[in-house]
Amino acid sequence: MNNNALYNINCGLFVLTAKDGTKQNGCIINTVMQVTSSPVKISATVNKTNFTAEMIMKTKQFCVSCIDESADFSLFERFGFASGRDVDKFNGYNEIKTAENGIYYVTESTNAYIGAKVVDVIDVGTHYIFIAEVAEGDVLSDKSSASYSYYHKNIKPQPKKIKSEKSRWVCKICGYVYEGDYLPDDFICPICKHPASDFEKME
Repeated sequence: MNNNALYNINCGLFVLTAKDGTKQNGCIINTVMQVTSSPVKISATVNKTNFTAEMIMKTKQFCVSCIDESADFSLFERFGFASGRDVDKFNGYNEIKTAENGIYYVTESTNAYIGAKVVDVIDVGTHYIFIAEVAEGDVLSDKSSASYSYYHKNIKPQPKKIKSEKSRWVCKICGYVYEGDYLPDDFICPICKHPASDFEKME
């Protein structure tokens, strides 16, 4: 199985945000889609280990900010490469507004936001699929949405070619480079927390 085939599925990129008490948090996902039109419902799929998923399971509400092509890598570093259990992702960050449900949504490099209330949760093993009824939303700009493919080609920094006697594997998600004689099957990227299957050997 060539897992690279999955990267050709056309999907967008989003900041998924949630609130539990006074704690606001967010993460990067590429798994939001509309599932019905009357009433309007969307789905958002999130890894169970993600702190945002834990918050949504408890509160049953979230917001989605649709990332556009003007985004730079710093947006992905802020919301994708650390856990909200360890850091406040909104600390010192002012490119936000508060939706009617009290949850922050991102206004930087995003072209729309959607606020939704969870009506069903599907357990698919490593992830939860949240089915949610849309309660609010607005268009923020007319810029084109960033696809997962666009991110890999235009936003994510490309690994620098460095001569090394050791083998090198690069994370296809964030660009982290691992050096060693072999890449352990249970290796987890220290930056974006993706598994060894998302690494490829550099020539």
